[in-house]
Amino acid sequence: MAAWLTALAGAYLLGSIPTAYLVVKRLKGVDVRTVGSGNVGATNVTRTAGLGAGAVVFLVDAVKGLAAVWWIAPALQPEPTPMFRLVCGVAAVVGHVFPVFLRFRGGKGVATTIGVLISLSPIVALTFAIVWLVVFLLTRYVSAASIAAAAAIPVGLLLDQRLPEELLLGVALAVLIIIRHRANIQRLLQGTEHRFGRSK
Repeated sequence: MAAWLTALAGAYLLGSIPTAYLVVKRLKGVDVRTVGSGNVGATNVTRTAGLGAGAVVFLVDAVKGLAAVWWIAPALQPEPTPMFRLVCGVAAVVGHVFPVFLRFRGGKGVATTIGVLISLSPIVALTFAIVWLVVFLLTRYVSAASIAAAAAIPVGLLLDQRLPEELLLGVALAVLIIIRHRANIQRLLQGTEHRFGRSK
């Protein structure tokens, strides 16, 4: 139990590192939460500080998820089970979404989730990536692609024949990401959501 609690705390703190906030603060001298969409994530960083900065934030946030699965989990439990790894990954996503360093106002968890999926299961990660890409190419909405890809996480877990407990965690992860996109869903319904590559 102690290993589980320590791993969860470590993964959460790792996920809480506010990459977007630090990068935009360094490059632009402003709080990313006060510009653009106000989201602490790679998409808003791209709009605020450029594509290069957004790519750096995306990669670092993805590494946070990967590190939780491949570094923190094994450090606390020799030969960790896939379930233990997934729990650590989910904790990192929760940290990114509700970071203690930013008074629990964080990003939407997509990049960190991608890191978790890549390190956990190539099948699930590929399912996520394909759905995201197809929806994005069809709509040019990053938010719609992220929502659809999140909904595909349980599908990928089923295709990979994961345990029921892992499937439940996958559902919880998908629901968390979708809930974090609730403002985007509202704008999509109203036809006011920002389309990638088109100025407002």
